[in-house]
Amino acid sequence: MSKFAFVRRELAPSLPPPVRNTGLIVWVHRRLFATPGDTLLTVLAGLFLLWAVPPLWGFLVGNAVPPGGTVEQCRVENVGACWAYIASEIEFFIYGFYPMDEYWRPNVVFALFGVLAALLLMPKVPYKVPSAIGFFILLPIISIVLLLGGSFGLKPVPTEQWGGLLVTLILSVVGICCSVPLAILLALGRQSKLPIIKTLCISFIELVRAVPLITVLFMASIMLPLFMPQGTTVDKLLRALVGVTLFEAAYLAEVIRGGMQAIGRGQYEAGQALGLGYWKRMGFIVLPQALKHVIPGIVGNFISLFKDTSLVYIVGMKDLLEAVKTKNDALEWAAPTQAVTGYVFAAAVFWIFCFSMSRYSLFWERRLNTGHKR
Repeated sequence: MSKFAFVRRELAPSLPPPVRNTGLIVWVHRRLFATPGDTLLTVLAGLFLLWAVPPLWGFLVGNAVPPGGTVEQCRVENVGACWAYIASEIEFFIYGFYPMDEYWRPNVVFALFGVLAALLLMPKVPYKVPSAIGFFILLPIISIVLLLGGSFGLKPVPTEQWGGLLVTLILSVVGICCSVPLAILLALGRQSKLPIIKTLCISFIELVRAVPLITVLFMASIMLPLFMPQGTTVDKLLRALVGVTLFEAAYLAEVIRGGMQAIGRGQYEAGQALGLGYWKRMGFIVLPQALKHVIPGIVGNFISLFKDTSLVYIVGMKDLLEAVKTKNDALEWAAPTQAVTGYVFAAAVFWIFCFSMSRYSLFWERRLNTGHKR
């Protein structure tokens, strides 16, 4: 033991407090003013917001006519958005020409769709198999019976009277659900070693991808009846559904094929080493990994499909955008901002659905990003 000991006779000098690495000020500095370039972009963005936000606020809220207002208020000079017009015509925007006393039928379909979709899409909810059966099998049957009518004492409502958001959702949901399995088969067929199957799949994919959707819908509406037996008619909505599904399947097939090509050869060989057949190898090893890699591309195609449903006017269907255009020409609500308000409402609806799909895809990307986290 040492004979010497050291005892401090004066206080140690005070040290500066530790630098904060959390909080609002630190976040603002790191994200907005970290470098001179970031500072310049932040200032320019702030000036743009100061220029753009006040007029938008005045149009959408400040000078707008709220729901419950009158058409005379919407005709005042320098008036903003006419939300009273939207509130007055909201039923037409949702149901089209569907009979008013039968609105409960699409409402039941909307409610069933929302409940079953939530049960199927929420990961922590159990009983996925019954939910999938209800969504993919029972819901279409119930929807056809309720919406078309003609059975169980329900009043017949032809598809010509459907319109608005109802048609938009039917086209998008059916197109998405039917195009995915067809796209997987096309992607597998394009990689097949059988010449006939490979040639047919390549021909279909390249032919459909070489023309715009409006051409496919035009062919389904005008040209298809010419090839049918005389006296045979095909429902307009069914034509649109078939055209949209085939068009989307061709694009999705290439996205899925890209994901399959990103899978290393060792995964295929591992499946063969385990003694798995072709379909089990693809279903349990290759496709799950391929689909995980191409989630952004798949959801991007879904979003494009949802927006492209506005092209069904070519077959005489009144989707949400066409319903808005129809009511914008109505004289009973003629006002300076009537058309702009209608298009703003349609854009907001499309944005809500597309943004929701985008955020949900990001959720699954983070959830499935387990093998290569950064």
